[in-house]
Amino acid sequence: MKRIALFPGSFDPLTMGHLDTIERGAQLFDELIVGVFVNTSKKSLFSGEERLALVKESVAHIENVRVITQARKLTVEVAEDLGAKFLLRGIRSIKDYEYEKEIALMNKHLDSQLESVFLLASPKYSHVSSSILKEIIIFDGDVKDYLPKPVYEALEKKREQIEK
Repeated sequence: MKRIALFPGSFDPLTMGHLDTIERGAQLFDELIVGVFVNTSKKSLFSGEERLALVKESVAHIENVRVITQARKLTVEVAEDLGAKFLLRGIRSIKDYEYEKEIALMNKHLDSQLESVFLLASPKYSHVSSSILKEIIIFDGDVKDYLPKPVYEALEKKREQIEK
């Protein structure tokens, strides 16, 4: 049986921390599916189509990773539709752990066959979050070291459009 995992997120923007989790997670599973989802509680920097394209471009070098999008469906339902028996999540801090633990327990309630797998963030990215980067971006701070090249280039184009 193939070990298939789903790594869901809004990825707005995809960070080097996300990419590191994807690269490491891909080594654990036969197939890793990155789900670019909508988070209704967050204001988006990039549109859904832009995020999907940027994630695809950023993970193109990883053979057993594919990228999907899904709107208006529970993560556990998407996982079931895809045949994924694992949810991959990255943990940066105790705060992340508490949040992810609650979600994992609810997901387990909704689908008892679905296992959540937590990867600790690499130390060099444990302080990086999309929310923090968005705040720095608003004030034209340098975030180049924390974004995959395609994402950084798209961000620079977006900044140029805003300035015109």
